[in-house]
Amino acid sequence: MANLVNLENVSKSFGVRPLLDGVSLGVGEGDRIGVVGLNGGGKTTLLEVLAGVAEPDDGRVSQNRGLRMAVVTQRTTLAEGSTVRDAVIAPLNFAAEHEWAADPRVRSVLDGLGITALGLDSPVGTMSGGERRRVALAAALVQELDLVVLDEPTNHLDVEGVRWLAEHLLARRTALVVVTHDRWFLDTVCSRTWEVVGGRVEQYEGGYADWVYARAERGRLADAAEEKRRNLARKELAWLRRGAPARTSKPRYRIEAAEALISDVPAPRDTVELMAFAKRRLGRTVVELEDATLTVGDRTLVRDLTWRVGPGDRIGIVGVNGSGKTTLLRALAGERELDGGGKRIEGQTVKLAHLSQELHDLDGSMRVLEAVEEVARRIVLGKMELSASQLAERFGFSSQRQWTPVGDLSGGERRRLQLARLLMGEPNVLLLDEPTNDLDIDTLQQLEDLLDSWPGTLVVISHDRYLVERVCDKVVALFGDGGLTDLVGGIEEYLQRRDRQSAAAAAPVAAATVKAPSSAADQRAARKELSRLERRLEALQKKEAGLHASLAEAATDPERLMALGAELKAVLAEAAEVEEQWMEAAEAAE
Repeated sequence: MANLVNLENVSKSFGVRPLLDGVSLGVGEGDRIGVVGLNGGGKTTLLEVLAGVAEPDDGRVSQNRGLRMAVVTQRTTLAEGSTVRDAVIAPLNFAAEHEWAADPRVRSVLDGLGITALGLDSPVGTMSGGERRRVALAAALVQELDLVVLDEPTNHLDVEGVRWLAEHLLARRTALVVVTHDRWFLDTVCSRTWEVVGGRVEQYEGGYADWVYARAERGRLADAAEEKRRNLARKELAWLRRGAPARTSKPRYRIEAAEALISDVPAPRDTVELMAFAKRRLGRTVVELEDATLTVGDRTLVRDLTWRVGPGDRIGIVGVNGSGKTTLLRALAGERELDGGGKRIEGQTVKLAHLSQELHDLDGSMRVLEAVEEVARRIVLGKMELSASQLAERFGFSSQRQWTPVGDLSGGERRRLQLARLLMGEPNVLLLDEPTNDLDIDTLQQLEDLLDSWPGTLVVISHDRYLVERVCDKVVALFGDGGLTDLVGGIEEYLQRRDRQSAAAAAPVAAATVKAPSSAADQRAARKELSRLERRLEALQKKEAGLHASLAEAATDPERLMALGAELKAVLAEAAEVEEQWMEAAEAAE
């Protein structure tokens, strides 16, 4: 298998700090590589050097001639004044509107990423940052590619969108290099993992579960200074092994080694003990909504909802983007008035903390440790007692970094600081809205470890399936019917229900598509479609004949044979689909 991109002894520094130091690696055809590491450790830099967006300070980067590659990083921008159509459809150079509309890959990407709902003629300049990222991602995925390079593609997708992206990438033969902190996505999509650490790139076979095993094993062999990190990796591995066997692709001997490594690790949390402790702290009443209605404009999010959140409850809220999750959480926090009657009840002993998606302003001259100690100097979480400095370290602020002015922190670091300050207040009810945004995997493990032993009521909105499955005991969903649905089967049940909803919504459209035309105008339209499909079939047949000729010429070139074979397979698949459409159109035109 030929390499598409090679890095030879590449180095890259930011200021005086080396992010990449003598790195040599390659991306082969069909590779699906997940890139992990600490925030600021060089992951995005590695992607940009590999993709040719940034030049290395030393070393060499080489790409296959004619490599078809698309890159979507956090610094990818869209042209000023452009529309979604300009960004996504125009670069494909289709001769007419109906040609791209008949392309199954284009339709799948537009629907799967919610681009159709945004509107093709919508200006990108008025969109939110998340919407622009989705448009940029769509512009990459509609193309015929050999390699796609993505930086945090799941950040602005809901659970359903993350699943669609995973299935789409698995169905394509395109090679992939992706930076993401979504551990379910890593485990589902990636067959190799690169960890960027200390200027090096450590390479592992397999996805997230295999990488966790490798880290735990490495920790077992390390010296005592690695004790804390090792224990966290072992605990995470213990949780993974208690879950679905499909999470790991390790052969049997590695599974046995992993089980021996975690044989003495306790369960992530004692639910019964934590529930009893929560009841002693909170009493019977925590937060309740009775006959609550929430509206946004002319849209009703929930209607006459009665929802009782009790002591020790650990609840995850899921739903598509815009379904009202954040609005519901704000109503639960008492930060948003109910519409049209209803009431909110809060227990007398409740001490509530709400992590919103907005970052609160802090004095920029204040040091990180001072910002944490401003809330409290010590905290008790279950059976653990931590100082402000220890908690800050758990959220990725080393002892040296704790003296950094708040004004010098990145957006991700400010969010970690916001979360640390929230926990220092020792709340007994914690409402978290997308707490995993901008957190690296190490910090996510630390957060989950804290929440495992946190003895209070917890309500979480998150598209991170691992976080919801690990820290929550119950999942509820907003399906747009005005209610809040309990999901015994968790996120998997949510996705199954959404699939049924989508199928039910598509059925009338499909029926209308095959329905015979009811007027002369409809018949003319059907005949026009027949002509278009016949022209497309003729073009595909010519392309097929050309590929067969090229295959004969390339008989002694194995790499070219493979590329031409893949192209021929795609042409034949499209021709079969066009023939099917032609038969339906012919029936409608009769």
